[in-house]
Amino acid sequence: MTAFRYRRAALALTAAAVLPLTLTACGGDDSSSDAAADKASSSAPAEEKSSAPAEGTPADGPFGPACATVPKDGAGSFDGMAQDPVATAASNNPALSTLVTAVKKAGLVDTLNNAQNITVFAPTNDAFAKIPKADLDKVLADKEMLTNILTYHVVGEKLSPTQLESGTYDTLQKSPLTTKGSGENYTVNDTSKVVCGNVPTANATVYIVDTVLMPKS
Repeated sequence: MTAFRYRRAALALTAAAVLPLTLTACGGDDSSSDAAADKASSSAPAEEKSSAPAEGTPADGPFGPACATVPKDGAGSFDGMAQDPVATAASNNPALSTLVTAVKKAGLVDTLNNAQNITVFAPTNDAFAKIPKADLDKVLADKEMLTNILTYHVVGEKLSPTQLESGTYDTLQKSPLTTKGSGENYTVNDTSKVVCGNVPTANATVYIVDTVLMPKS
């Protein structure tokens, strides 16, 4: 009987010793799970940030400061311009009225409207205003010279912003022009900046520029 009581006491002591260890182990598992959950939670924002476009990534749609002046709706809006061939689309943009006048004087409206898959670097009114008035009037009055200048602004293929990062392209005038840049900042021939780019029309991609391009030959 005495031996039996000793065995019961020993078992009780063993259980008392094991129970705290078991509880400690369970508590450790919970802490590990919480830490893993916290780590997963804290990593989520980092994953979201990594999915954002990196600086310098070319824009998918129209971009540039002058794009803010484009009407939100109607024929002169981006949606409206996308429905019309390029010369017609330009005529609906008040900032390109001097260019449209020049295109008409050169007799290039049908040429531009009927061309397929072209890129047009379109100077703004302010770009033409950089040319002294006497010189501009002389150019507008000389159809051959005017045609030479205007066709230098047209490339016979659609160019994406990525293609503008570093490229040389033949124009309809036959002389090449060069482009460089990244993201939303591009220049043509190192002097003319794109102020509203990647604008779609029915038959062309338009890059509105702040300086008239002059043929190299």
